[in-house]
Amino acid sequence: MRKQIIRSIIYFFFLFLCAAVSSCKKLVERPISINTPDNYYNTPGQIESAYAAAMNELYNEWGGYNGAGNDIFINDDQYYGGDLNITSSHGDNAWAMHYGALLNINMALKAIKNGNLTAVNSDVINQLEGQGRFLRAYNYFMLVRMFGGVPLLTEDSPDPVTEQIGRSSIAETYALIESDFTDAIAKLPDSWSGKPGKPTKGAAKSLLAKAYLTMATAPMNETANYAKAAALAAEVMQSGIYRLETDVNDVFQDSHKYGPEIIWSLNANDVDRATDHHTYAPDFLGGWSGGRVEPAFEQNFPVQSRKKAYLFYEYNGLPYTDPAWSPDNYPFIQKYLNVSAEDFSRGKSIMNIPIIRFADVLLIYAEAKNKMNGGPTQDAVDAINLVRHRANGNVSNPAYPDLAVAMTEEAFDEAVIQERSLELCFEMDRWFDMVRKRIVREKNSTYAQNFTEDDYLFPIPELDLRLNGKLVQNPGYPSP
Repeated sequence: MRKQIIRSIIYFFFLFLCAAVSSCKKLVERPISINTPDNYYNTPGQIESAYAAAMNELYNEWGGYNGAGNDIFINDDQYYGGDLNITSSHGDNAWAMHYGALLNINMALKAIKNGNLTAVNSDVINQLEGQGRFLRAYNYFMLVRMFGGVPLLTEDSPDPVTEQIGRSSIAETYALIESDFTDAIAKLPDSWSGKPGKPTKGAAKSLLAKAYLTMATAPMNETANYAKAAALAAEVMQSGIYRLETDVNDVFQDSHKYGPEIIWSLNANDVDRATDHHTYAPDFLGGWSGGRVEPAFEQNFPVQSRKKAYLFYEYNGLPYTDPAWSPDNYPFIQKYLNVSAEDFSRGKSIMNIPIIRFADVLLIYAEAKNKMNGGPTQDAVDAINLVRHRANGNVSNPAYPDLAVAMTEEAFDEAVIQERSLELCFEMDRWFDMVRKRIVREKNSTYAQNFTEDDYLFPIPELDLRLNGKLVQNPGYPSP
């Protein structure tokens, strides 16, 4: 009955439309073409539009990881407000945006595989495929660390709407990540002239090194991957393309966001802006208080140049505990507050959030070399000391001295993980380090009573479980 009513409405609307244009005979439709995913991606520009759409899922003015990282990873020991009560909907937005990105990427890769790019230079095709494989690997690398094994959708997969696809194992997911990053390394250039935001060979090597380091630790614990991580990190270190910024205060300046330290980032510009900087600022400065930091993290942060560059904990000589800060008596994230007064007042942000930078590569190398050697080697010590020395303002700091080869494997490993916490704070790294090292309870001791081993994975979204009968929920979370 309802369908009949709808048809009647459409019919009378059509009669009205015909009367309005005097005669239905004049309404002749001659569609020139119909664009579908199968016939649209025929040019390099169209392929790259799919990749841009994929990145827009992950980073846009009011969505993706733009200001939301502290919601998804709030249960680490850096963001304020994490209580280790991980709800049944935690991470739903991350799942949705990564699979939204994968949909765009796979359509582009399918077009390339089907030969849609006729009369296009093979080198250009290879670079386009390398970009797609890189982006797909990155998305699955994020997913597997949050959710464990996930449904693997590629350009060869059947339509997941008509054919349900179950979860692959963690090992199978990493196998695809490794394959995609390896292919990207072979096909991507060292740099892109005039296009600094695009993924490069160095970015693929760096992220694959990070994936190998993760595979060497929990939950896979395949320690042979330490050597693979060290080897790739060494290639990036020796490439001569990247280096640390000399001044730690420059790392997160907008003017340095494509500097020698930044390997690959979530990108913003004047046309496609990032979230308003007010998001991260305290209330008394006209902000919205979204960048609160756990006070214990600030209190345990060594006194050095890096602390002021990365944390906002005093203003005009007044510490955050002063009543002048009320009601925001918390430290804040300085990394994302480096903006001119004019841009702050206009709510304009072209801020990038690094996904991988050279400091990270140095620490990957230090950790991997120590673990594969059963103790720190001189080059491992040298790598971490580059980061520590820069953190001290490139001067000697007896309170935060260089590390030495004489350290035990365990002590050096703990020092590297702590250095990662300090150097890479609020860059979506700390939670993953705590998970792979199995130190969530230890490091977030304030809320240890709320922790269970099930918290090392986020829940599979309830809606997807309802729509896909082949999906299985992670332990400790309810199934619909």
